Amino acid sequence: MPSPLIELRHIKKYFAGVKALDDVSLTIQPGEIHCLAGENGSGKSTIIKIISGVYEPTEGEILFSGVPARGLTPISAISHGVQVIFQDFSLFGNLTVSENLALSSELSSGRHLVNWKHVRDVARQAVESLNVKLDLDAELGTLPTSGQQLVAIARALMSNPRLLIMDEPTTALTRREVEVLFRLVRELQGRGIAILFVSHKMREMLEISEQITVLRNGRVVGSGPREQWDELSITRAMIGHDPSAETYHWQPPAEPMPPRMELKGVSLAGGYSDISFALQPGEIVGLSGLLGSGRTELAMTLFGMCPSYSGTIRIDGQDVRLANVQEAIAHGVAYVPEDRLHEGLFLTQSIDHNLLACSYARLARSGLIDFAEAGRQADGMVREMQIVAPSGDRPVMQLSGGNQQRVVIGRWLMSDARLLVLNGPTVGVDVGSKAGIHAKIRELVRRSHIAVLMISDDVPELVQNCSRIVLMHRGGLVDDFPTADVTESAVADKLKALT
Repeated sequence: MPSPLIELRHIKKYFAGVKALDDVSLTIQPGEIHCLAGENGSGKSTIIKIISGVYEPTEGEILFSGVPARGLTPISAISHGVQVIFQDFSLFGNLTVSENLALSSELSSGRHLVNWKHVRDVARQAVESLNVKLDLDAELGTLPTSGQQLVAIARALMSNPRLLIMDEPTTALTRREVEVLFRLVRELQGRGIAILFVSHKMREMLEISEQITVLRNGRVVGSGPREQWDELSITRAMIGHDPSAETYHWQPPAEPMPPRMELKGVSLAGGYSDISFALQPGEIVGLSGLLGSGRTELAMTLFGMCPSYSGTIRIDGQDVRLANVQEAIAHGVAYVPEDRLHEGLFLTQSIDHNLLACSYARLARSGLIDFAEAGRQADGMVREMQIVAPSGDRPVMQLSGGNQQRVVIGRWLMSDARLLVLNGPTVGVDVGSKAGIHAKIRELVRRSHIAVLMISDDVPELVQNCSRIVLMHRGGLVDDFPTADVTESAVADKLKALT
C-alpha cells in the first residue's frame, strides 16, 4: 500500500501553557476528500496552520509520502504541495481578477515593470484550468462570494498542489453555489488532488467526504469512513452529548393584539414587488429564497436602508415610514446582518462597547453618559446572552463566531427592539453555539413578545425555530406556510423547485 500523502503523528501544540492540540493523529491519502469537523475552538485552525507550516508543533511529527518533514515553514509546505484557501480567501478586493491571479508570478519575476500581457496569459490559463467563466477585468470586490472563491481556488491550483485545504468553504454560499463547488471539488479529486474539507456543517460533510475526523477540545474523538457516520453521530462527537430536539411553537397572546409588523404591497425597484405578510407579537417567521430573490433587499428596507420603497409598513398598528436607519431604530426595528465581521461588529473595540453601541444616547443625562450604569447593563447582557469571555473589556475580535453573534444580538436587545430581523443568524457558527443561539432567541421571544424575521438557507434551522416560512423568488412572494405540518425534506423540495 502506498504511503499516505500526509500523516500527522501524535501532534501536541501549546500556547502560553494552554493545550490547543492534544495527541492528534491524522492521515490523508492521495486524492482523498477528508473532512475535519469540530466546533469553534476545537483545534481545526491550529491543525491547518501546522500542516501549512505557520505553526510548529510542540510535540509530534509530520510526514509527507512517508518522509518526516522537520522545521516545516509556509514556503516548504508549498513545496510539499500544500495550499490553503482560508475562509476570507486572502485576496485583494481592489484589484482585478487577472491581477489577483498573476500577482505572485509578477513579484517573483524580479522585473521592475509589470508585463500586462503576461498577467493576462497567466490569469487566463488559471481560469481555464477550472473550466469556469470569469471576467478577468472585473474588480474582485464586485464579484459574488462564489466568484471570489473560484478565483482563490484558481490561484491555489497555479502551484500544482497535492493537498488543497478548504477552510469553511461553504459559509457564505447558497445551496446552488454549494453544488457547483462540490462538482469542482470532485473534478479536482479526479486529478489526484487530495482535499481537506474543514467544516461544521453535517449534511455537507456527509455529502462530499470519504473520511471524517472529528475534533473536540483539541483531541480526535472520532475518525473513520463516511459510511459509519450520520448527522446525529457527528453532532454527538462534536459537542459531547445529544443535541436538543426542542422546536418552537408560537402561541397567540391571550388578548388580541395588532401585528407587530405588517407589510402591504411593499415594493422596491430592482429588488422585489408587492410583498404582503405580517408578523405577530412573539412569532418567529422564516424567510428564504435563492440568491436574487429579493430577501436581503427586503431586510434592508425594514432597517431603513432602502428609503425609495413603496407600499405600506405598519408596526404595532401604526403606519411608519422607514426613511433611514435612525427611523427604523426609533420604531423598534433591529437588524443582525449576515456578515457580522464587516457589518455587525467593531472588531477592535471591547465586548462592552459593542453591546452598548446603540444604547449610549439612552444612557446619557444632560449630555453625560452614566458609565457605571452602562457597565452594569453590559454585564447583565453578557450573562443574559451567555457570552463566554473573561470580561467585557476583551476585544470582540477575540471571541468565537458563536459568541460574536451573541454580542450582535445582545446589542439590539438592549435597545428595546420590538422587531428583530436576523439575516443568516448562525452563518459560520458551530453546532453547539448554533443550538445555544436558537434557544436564546426562543426564550427572549417568549418572554418579551418581540417578533423575529429569520432569513436563512438552513432548512432545519427554519423548521425547528419558525412558526411559518415565507418563500421569495425573483422579487416576489411565492409561498407562505406553517411549519407544524411540513417536514424538512418537503421544505427543501419547495426551495429546490425554485431553481
